[in-house]
Amino acid sequence: MAERKAEVERNTKETRIKLRLNLDGRGNTDIATGIPFLDHMLTLMAAHGFMDMNIVARGDIEVDYHHTVEDLGLVLGEALDRALGDRGGIRRFGHAVTPMDDALADVAIDLSKRPYLVCRLPEGMPPAGQFAPHFVREFCRALATRGGMNLHINVRYGDDPHHIIESVFKSIGRALAQATGVDARISGVRSTKGAI
Repeated sequence: MAERKAEVERNTKETRIKLRLNLDGRGNTDIATGIPFLDHMLTLMAAHGFMDMNIVARGDIEVDYHHTVEDLGLVLGEALDRALGDRGGIRRFGHAVTPMDDALADVAIDLSKRPYLVCRLPEGMPPAGQFAPHFVREFCRALATRGGMNLHINVRYGDDPHHIIESVFKSIGRALAQATGVDARISGVRSTKGAI
């Protein structure tokens, strides 16, 4: 099997991002986005997804986190898509339910190349420090769009916003590990249509 790795750079007037991804890693990371909370979440996602990730990002975070968060989702999604190649032999579907103290997040993924996001966070959820709930949605929308994935996130319950977001990112990592996993019983792509 070919190495499932990718490098992506994105340079705009708002952000400069360089990312290296290895889908068949051990969860090793070197991440510096300028947003420490996001660094923490991406580190958790990589660790629980057994992906090696190196990210250097510089964005206009003095204006807002939005551009950096969204562009990181775009870059990671593009790297995932490139690393998967034609998506032959992968399980395609992944599901993970992850508790984090008071919070429980349920994530389901289909690497169908039909991007769609459903993101259900608790109503009226406060920010985790300066990291607002809509940043989770923006990151995940960009990831799903560029990564060609159908991504469903359902937080069943939770009180602490840090724990809620952490359970989401851990679940995404775990579900991705399952969906990108190779199964010897699958020849070509896993679809009755014969194509994704």
